[in-house]
Amino acid sequence: MKTLFTSIIALVLFLGYKANPTREISGIIVSTADGLALPGATVRSLPSKTSVSSDKNGKYKIVIPATDTHLQVMTLGFVTKKVAIGKSDVINIKLDEDEQALKEVVVAKAVKMEKRPTVMKDMMMVAPPVANSIYSPAPGLAIGGRIRQQIPQNTENYAHITENAFKKVTNDPLSTFSIDVDAASYSNMRRFINNGVLPPKDAVRIEEMINYFDYSYPQPKGDDPVNIVTEIGTAPWNNQHRLVHIGLKAKNIPTEKLPPSNLVFLIDVSGSMESYNKLPLLVSSLRLLTDNLRDQDKVAIVVYAGSSGLVLPSTSGDNKQAIKEALSKLSAGGSTAGGAGIKLAYKVATENFIKGGNNRIILATDGDFNVGASSDGDMQTLIEEKRKSGVFLTVLGFGMGNYKDSKMEVLANKGNGNYAYIDNISEARKVLINEFGGTLFTVAKDVKLQIEFNPAKVQAYRLIGYENRLLNNEDFNDDKKDAGEMGAGHTVTALYEIIPVGVESKFIKSVDALKYQDVPKVTPSSNNTNEMLTVKMRYKQPDGDSSKLLQKPVIDSYQDKLNKTSDNFRFSASVAMFGMLLRQSEFVKESTFEQAIALADGAKGLDKEGYRAEYVKLAKSAQLMAKDLRNFAATGKEK
Repeated sequence: MKTLFTSIIALVLFLGYKANPTREISGIIVSTADGLALPGATVRSLPSKTSVSSDKNGKYKIVIPATDTHLQVMTLGFVTKKVAIGKSDVINIKLDEDEQALKEVVVAKAVKMEKRPTVMKDMMMVAPPVANSIYSPAPGLAIGGRIRQQIPQNTENYAHITENAFKKVTNDPLSTFSIDVDAASYSNMRRFINNGVLPPKDAVRIEEMINYFDYSYPQPKGDDPVNIVTEIGTAPWNNQHRLVHIGLKAKNIPTEKLPPSNLVFLIDVSGSMESYNKLPLLVSSLRLLTDNLRDQDKVAIVVYAGSSGLVLPSTSGDNKQAIKEALSKLSAGGSTAGGAGIKLAYKVATENFIKGGNNRIILATDGDFNVGASSDGDMQTLIEEKRKSGVFLTVLGFGMGNYKDSKMEVLANKGNGNYAYIDNISEARKVLINEFGGTLFTVAKDVKLQIEFNPAKVQAYRLIGYENRLLNNEDFNDDKKDAGEMGAGHTVTALYEIIPVGVESKFIKSVDALKYQDVPKVTPSSNNTNEMLTVKMRYKQPDGDSSKLLQKPVIDSYQDKLNKTSDNFRFSASVAMFGMLLRQSEFVKESTFEQAIALADGAKGLDKEGYRAEYVKLAKSAQLMAKDLRNFAATGKEK
């Protein structure tokens, strides 16, 4: 009898561990009205909730459990559709327009060239119809002699960026800015490209694209938590110019040696968070983080919609089940009282403050605040007041269509924190698991850089990116001025494009001679004439009020050709070039996507997580979309 019982148990276990059969479904998603392909549509298989997005031609391919019974398809501007899965492995789907969410714009084929979007050598982008909001059309909407473009109602918002220009060293020998470890712009840009469109110019912050990637800089030595690394080579988009690569590396701290964390999940559960890529993805992301908590960590959950409330009091990390259950019960509905939620979260974090620990609020939202303190100015004032408590802020952005990037960036910048955009569960794993220490534990705060250029070597310079992080020169020594934070293991990279002395350039502008005073001539110091520049950095300890100065002189031997530089140098230069192409920068008009792709292809290095390889694929996709738009601008027809 015992032997029979054992055999039955073994059979049950064998059957229980048997791999579930799967099947592959493919097809194309089009509009019912006109048969046009719909790129970026989400296809979800039910009940497993496996999902993929359609490509730029509207095609999809999804591997699902054989037990799934339906496909659910959704995209902005169209009515969500649910279809039964039959025996066929090919399911083509037509979606009906949602008349309340669409506008139509008709553009004549014979439109004059001066009314068309600007065409660059390798791309064309379409300006948004509303200032600071997003619109990038999918290619291939030509119908007969006219073009019909459907523009979903869209209220996404991005702060305007005026690209840094060249400055003459004789007039401006110092360049001062705050560091930036945010990487939201890169994953947001990826979301656009994966949905078959190019991002709007102001959604592209080049420094965040560069800093999305890790770089193999040496660890700090001694007592300082941050190390300065420099390298100089030829600028790949202009071989007459030099490119200065400045890297900062924060010390690595193993997770088990990090101080205990006092975390407050501040979660937006308003009606705008109902979409699949908002609250459901948010909950899945925070469940991942919960799995990574240690017994000494603790978590509270605060939610806000029309009002705010405490869903879970501060709970030990060893009670993961209680945290997950609280997350699973969340649902979306109501307006968005973001200010009230932030106040309550800081109150809860302060009440559970751990001296010497990691005290942090993790705000997860689409940024669409519309009740109470909601303007950028109101939110900035609120955060600046609350950061004095010693509680740091991490901002996680979710969703599309009404995404308020400008507000999210202000919150993170002023809250002694960082900002990431979560477009899929893989990005959540990167930010909250792989980079747990860097995202959630600060090792140096108010980190500022000031570069002094030698007029004997440098005629002019420009900082690539960091436009919203610029500081006055006197702010560098002012410990009351806020700046960026670096987390454990973080790397920060900044690039300067240099016009050497003696090189003629159209980018160096002249002014008329002054009438009432003589312009003093700059006489280079006889000392340190071999130095091109000096990098100075100030930082504070996480709980400190006084900064410490580090500095490093940099010499350029002019022998470093581009192919002799490090993978770090070439890859960051490629990302900078790609970002400038997306922004239609005047500084890369003679450059192409091919150059940026080739440069990165040979500089991927170890790339353990595959992030650099993914970048190359994104750049190739953007190249194709830009080519389609360029062809459309030239001919009015899809190529």
